Order: sequence, then C-alpha cells, then structure tokens
Amino acid sequence: MKVIVLGAGIVGVTSAYQLAKAGHEVTVVDRQPGPALETSFANAGEVSFGYCSPWAAPGIPMKAMKWLFMKHAPLILRPKLDMAMLSWMARMLSNCTSERYAINKSRMLRLADYSRIALADLRAETGIAYDERMQGTLQLFRTQQQLEASAKDVKALAADGIPYEVLDRDGCIRFEPALKHVRDKIVGGLLTPKDETGDCFKFTNALAAKAEALGVRFAYGTTIKALDVEAGRVRGVITDRERMSADAVVVALGSYSPLLLAPLGIRLPVYPVKGYSLTIPITDASRAPESTVMDETYKIAITRLGDRIRVGGMAEISGYTNDLGLARRSTLEYSVTDLFPGGDISKASFWSGLRPMTPDGTPVIGPTKVAGLFLNTGHGTLGWTMSTGSARLIGDLVGGGQPEIDVTDLAIGRYG
Repeated sequence: MKVIVLGAGIVGVTSAYQLAKAGHEVTVVDRQPGPALETSFANAGEVSFGYCSPWAAPGIPMKAMKWLFMKHAPLILRPKLDMAMLSWMARMLSNCTSERYAINKSRMLRLADYSRIALADLRAETGIAYDERMQGTLQLFRTQQQLEASAKDVKALAADGIPYEVLDRDGCIRFEPALKHVRDKIVGGLLTPKDETGDCFKFTNALAAKAEALGVRFAYGTTIKALDVEAGRVRGVITDRERMSADAVVVALGSYSPLLLAPLGIRLPVYPVKGYSLTIPITDASRAPESTVMDETYKIAITRLGDRIRVGGMAEISGYTNDLGLARRSTLEYSVTDLFPGGDISKASFWSGLRPMTPDGTPVIGPTKVAGLFLNTGHGTLGWTMSTGSARLIGDLVGGGQPEIDVTDLAIGRYG
C-alpha cells in the first residue's frame, strides 16, 4: 500500500521503517528540516522497560498540592482557560486510583516489554550505534517513605514478570559507585536491570537513513494542513506544498495529533506536558552515573550518554509553549549536583520539549472511525521506550495482520 506517516520523531521514524520492511511505499511528512528535532531531540535518554509508570497514581492529587509550593517542584501547573487542558486534567485525576493505576501500569509494562524485544531485534538487524548501554535503571529513594511506597510498583513488576531488585544504601552504591560521595542522602532504591539508555536523536537519525535505504521518502520542511477524507475513508494529506494521496495514513504527531484530528470529530485526549533537560559534558567519570539514576524526590532522570550526562524531567502543564524557564534549569542543576557533585554545569546545554500525554499514561495505537486512518501517539515520557514495539504493532495493524500482543486496550475506543 501507499502509506503516509505524519511526524519524523522517534515514533514516526520507527513506524516508517517497520512499514517499509513490510513492503509498503512510505512517505514521512514533517515540518522540521530533519528527523527528531522536537520532543525526540534531547529527552532524558532512558529506555525504561521496567521503570515505566503512569503519572496518574494514588496520592498524586495530594502530592501535587504540596509540589505547587516547592522550590524545586517536579510538577508545574500554569492553568488557563483552555477546555482541552481542563478536560485532560479532570480525566487524569479520575485515573488516580489504585484500581486504575494497576490497569494502566500493566498496559504500559506489556507494551514496554514488547518494545524491549523489538529494540534488541532492530539493533541486531541494523547495527545502529547511539551511545547505548544495557545496565538498568536505579530509582533512587531519599526517604524511607519513598522506599515503602515503592511496594505498589514492586507488586506490578512481579505480576508482569519484569525483573527487579530492591536495594539498600550499599546496594545502590554497588550499582552506581559515584553515589558513595553522597551516601548519607539516600536510603535505598529499586533497580530494573533490563532497562537501557541511549541517545534518541542519534538513534532516530540513523534509523531514518536506514529507512531511506529501504525506499522511504522524507518530506521535510512540509507543513501539514489537513487530512483528506472522503466518504468515511482517508484519501491522503493536504500540505502547504501539495496534496499527497495514500491508502493509509499514520498520525504520529505527538502533542499536535489532536489538533489535526479534531476537524474529523475525533476527540483524542492527548495534551502537551513540557519536560526539560540539560546535557553536560563529563569531566570526571568517577563522579558520573554508569547508567540511569531516577531521583524520585524531584522526578528527574540522570543518564550517562557516552561522554555526556543527560539530566531530564519535570512536568509542566502550560499548553503549547516551548519557552525555557530559568527556574526549571535551576531544578535540574540542583538534582544532578546534589547527587553527583563535581561536574561542570557551566557548559550544559538547556532544552525543553512537549511530551504527548494521555490521561491514563498509555499511548493510543490503532485504527480510528475513519477507514485507513491510524494513530500512533500519546506516549508521554515513554516515546523512546515504547517506539519500536509501537511501530511493530502499527505495521501489523496497517497491513491487516494479527499483532503479537493484545492491542484492544491501546486503541482510542477506550475513551468511549
């Protein structure tokens, strides 16, 4: 078939590669001059097959109230008269129950574990190098209360057969030796040893080159105006340059997906939640992390990417704005220097990106009410983690095949 993929981030490029492998004629459309120049550009670098949890969790409403008054808050809310924002927040709050958390986390773990296998296969198949490491994620607890609260995550990991290990202070230091300099600031951690790290920007660009070799056409610098739909079926895409015809269209536009779909009466509850990152050159390897350390107090990931450290995190609900707030930089700097003192943050580059979040934390993957129109979006903080598995699913669904894992609860239909 002739397939158009909208979006050249990690999700769009992996989808295009998978569709091309299946024998389809694929075109990728993106407004940027190259791949991975928006949310995929400088994300936290985690590939978190085990450490993946919905933001909507029991206790979050009370924590959110406390965070609003913290200097270094993991959540920043800038409310406005925006019905999409208010509706999304209301739906998210409705998912902050133990029952919903268990269901949503199980979905996420299923897709993440499938992606673990898919990424390993893709790496072996292509030989792509992207500053990858396979040394796990350490969720680091500064308080006994945090350690005890991790029991719900341990239960979910055990139920889904995901390897994990609960560590005391000494165990954390064995895993991340640089933490010996701050041993009195930590009480323990939760290790998910199958997790990986890597530079999403490097990976996406390398895979885009592989996709081009398979015949994928990339239409960069092209603005998508509308979907061309006739008699209940998608016929193509209208851009600022041309009308492109297609048998199928895959929407992988992240936070911008709902804006394109709304004129068709498709209400996709995806909203942008801004994250920030610093990229810092390593000046002393003995004081740098070996893999990813997730600072649970501030919800900030500190990740080793070759000769750099990527510090990423926070959730700012402020709409479609990409400004760089200096207060957010201060929080990132505080977390990394508090746990890994001695680095030179004066040479850090500062970035922000809009994560496409669903109220339940699970992406939306599958067909829509418009024949031939598919969604692969709403991955939130886990687009890098879930991209390869999501791409396999889209490849199966577009081609009319049977996916290898259950996808019924990933489709847009779960929102009614």
